[in-house]
Amino acid sequence: MKIKKVLNSSVILAIDENNKEFICLGKGIGYNKKNGDIVEKKSIDQIFMPVENIQINEYLKLLDSIPPIYLDITQKIVSKAEKELDSKLNISIYFTLSDHLNFAVERSKKNINITNRVYWEIKNYYPEEFKIGIYALELLSKITDVKLPEEEAANIAFHIINAQSQSNDSRDSMKYAKMIGGIVNLVRYSIGSSLKMEGIHYQRFITHVKFFTERFFNNEMLKDENDVMFEQIATLYPESMEIAFKIKDYIKKVYDGDIPKDELTYLAVHINRLQAYNEINK
Repeated sequence: MKIKKVLNSSVILAIDENNKEFICLGKGIGYNKKNGDIVEKKSIDQIFMPVENIQINEYLKLLDSIPPIYLDITQKIVSKAEKELDSKLNISIYFTLSDHLNFAVERSKKNINITNRVYWEIKNYYPEEFKIGIYALELLSKITDVKLPEEEAANIAFHIINAQSQSNDSRDSMKYAKMIGGIVNLVRYSIGSSLKMEGIHYQRFITHVKFFTERFFNNEMLKDENDVMFEQIATLYPESMEIAFKIKDYIKKVYDGDIPKDELTYLAVHINRLQAYNEINK
């Protein structure tokens, strides 16, 4: 590949033998380089899609305003996240998170604080991503000597959550987090304040609610209409099924949606496990 334009010390715009343009990332890849220089593949960490994609052109403009240090930090964060979460993140995170970190540091220097409206939900329902956010804050502090508040860990986690979704739409991540929070809070209040927000059954419940939320917004709700199983669970666990119906009412009122019997059945099963675990560990 040949360098068409050096964007900064870590990012270049390159062309291949077919004159297709690509964005290439790599530590020091653009340092002391000029247009027309050959770039060796071993110096490239990431190669991104051809820039005829309109969104990529927007990212190119964005990179002009971001100091290279934040792109280097973002590469470390993404590498850590993909390893810990065993998930390949959408390439857009390299640009959006770099921009966010730059903006967050600038805000901090000016003593400007912006409240994260889903901080609690992200911290509690996406603990692995939140841990990556904490790692990012520690890394940022070590490299830039700027200490950001813990709330920023949730903002960074939000970028990671968003980069894991197929749509890569931040609005989706926000509405998912809000629905998860609404359902979990309803269950907490129904079971009682003594609910243990820990343990394998709680984590399984959170995981189930996450997938339930995705199915709801993607119109992929379980609809086998297994009446026999529904009646059995309703008979065995009436209190849990009652809470499941509260969730049904909540979804109808807030989202104008419906929950099929199969979804109610599985919600009741997970709620019952929570209730049983809570009784044992009182």
